[in-house]
Amino acid sequence: MSQYEIKEHDVIVIGAGGAGLRAAIEASAQGVSVGLICKSLLGKAHTVMAEGGVAAALANVDAQDGWQTHFKDTMNGGKMLNNWRMAQLHAQEAPDRVKELERWGAVFDRTKDGKILQRAFGGHTWKRLCHVGDRTGLEMIRTLQDRGVHQGIDVYMECTITKLFKDGDRVAGAFGYYREDGRYILFKAKAIVLATGGVGKSFTVTSNSWEYTGDGHAMAYDLGADLIDMEFVQFHPTGMVWPPGVRGILVTEGVRGEGGILRNNKGERFMFKYLPEATKNDYAATEEEAVKWVNAAVAGEKTEARRPPELSTRDNVARAIYTEVKEGRGSPHGGVFLDISYQDSERVKKKLPSMYHQFKDLADVDITAGPMEVGPTMHYIMGGVRVEADTCMTRVPGLFAAGEVSGGMHGANRLGGNSLSDLVVFGRRAGLGAADYVKALTGHPEIDKGQIEEAINEMEAPFKRTDGVNPYDVAKELNKIMSTYVGIFREESDLQTGISKLEELKEMAKKAKATGSKAYNPGWHLCRDLHNMLVCSEAIARSALSRKESRGAHSRLDYPNTEADWGKVNTAVELSSGGMKLEHTPLPEMPADLKELFAKKKEPSNA
Repeated sequence: MSQYEIKEHDVIVIGAGGAGLRAAIEASAQGVSVGLICKSLLGKAHTVMAEGGVAAALANVDAQDGWQTHFKDTMNGGKMLNNWRMAQLHAQEAPDRVKELERWGAVFDRTKDGKILQRAFGGHTWKRLCHVGDRTGLEMIRTLQDRGVHQGIDVYMECTITKLFKDGDRVAGAFGYYREDGRYILFKAKAIVLATGGVGKSFTVTSNSWEYTGDGHAMAYDLGADLIDMEFVQFHPTGMVWPPGVRGILVTEGVRGEGGILRNNKGERFMFKYLPEATKNDYAATEEEAVKWVNAAVAGEKTEARRPPELSTRDNVARAIYTEVKEGRGSPHGGVFLDISYQDSERVKKKLPSMYHQFKDLADVDITAGPMEVGPTMHYIMGGVRVEADTCMTRVPGLFAAGEVSGGMHGANRLGGNSLSDLVVFGRRAGLGAADYVKALTGHPEIDKGQIEEAINEMEAPFKRTDGVNPYDVAKELNKIMSTYVGIFREESDLQTGISKLEELKEMAKKAKATGSKAYNPGWHLCRDLHNMLVCSEAIARSALSRKESRGAHSRLDYPNTEADWGKVNTAVELSSGGMKLEHTPLPEMPADLKELFAKKKEPSNA
């Protein structure tokens, strides 16, 4: 039997992005022992890639803003499929979490009178995004990391968790390995917080970093938690499509928030014709009105002009770009043109410094000199582990989740900027929930040695296969299946074909082999990642097949309309003896006082 290191904590947090760091900070502040586990290095979490800003109704720029409006925008953006309580808590608490970051040292951009500056973003009624140029996520991670380190939290870097354990029905710990040399490690814990991010590596073109293989989703599923809303996969409308060296790298929504214009190969500003009827009146009706709004934004002035159509919700903009390309009006390399070069170059460099330097340094693309070629890239999954809103605990006692790995908050489509505020609002709540759970726990959960042996055998198996398959071939085929059959637009025949191919691929993945040693062996790592990627991919495909309507980020060519009855249920999957079990569960009922907000014509204000 292989030897393994043993560590013991009251709470372990798996994932060291914004949600994981905030959870660890809160749990530690409550006086419990905390271990923070990161798949990569501390400070390298995918959160650093979030550029545009943190959504919070501070009302520093638009005094009309308030949590009620933020709540409405979030629910409307999610096509009313959100867990209303999560959306409410998020809108109410986001301002406090931003102010907290500021107290802890985060340096936000400022208004002329010294308040935190806020910018416009797609789907948000008012200028609401608190930002640090276009590197907001980096500043958040820097601030949270500094806070956590000085709080004395134990950190385990380059450590991948492969399996969670239970004692009876409650959490007991986790098993994993160090990526540096393959050493195994066992964590004994009374509570676990999952903050592992998303699933993007299941798709060919994605803005997600290499860590995003759906680890938390799959481990929670394997342990008995259910996943909800997995059909809702957000394709960010503006990922770079050219040059090849920057393909898939995200062009922040902040570019459009600062006045970036989308045009097709005919020079047409096409977004005007793609605005949904339900929200059409919220956007400029003419190019002249859109220009007036941008000019006012640049000058820092108020205006009655409505925001440009480029600031429609991400799902809508992504579908519009996809349609323009499909109908022959795309750019030479399969995208469209995003142009901010008409503005003063020094202003662009000041407002979007990371965008400018990144593309200039990596691909010699000067965003101040001409348009960029952009197109949809898989960016975010709204679906995830079902949690209780106030505590973030799953249906498995002692298992908590926060951030992108959790489901419910964003409904059918996430608004830009809501992810960063989601991380700190529910990261804090998950850490507090885990600490409270530990304090109330009687007895100590135990891990059966048979579970440990099983986990070790699973990790050793790829080295014992002599006639296996290359795991990279399996991953490449998975990317192809998901991008071809479960992409932006879906229909029954494609989804059925995709599911059938996924079933075949699951069998192929069982034969994935590894060679060489365990030291920095990415092929061996991928052998395990494949299981997680396939669980998430199957959940996405089966959920998409079951939802016979189009809503938010889920677009069915054979069911193009949004249907009222489908707005009353979440799609849920769980592990059963026969494989993946799917059912539709009733959406929690929104209380009357919140329902009234959607009937009011006048926007509430906290000014």
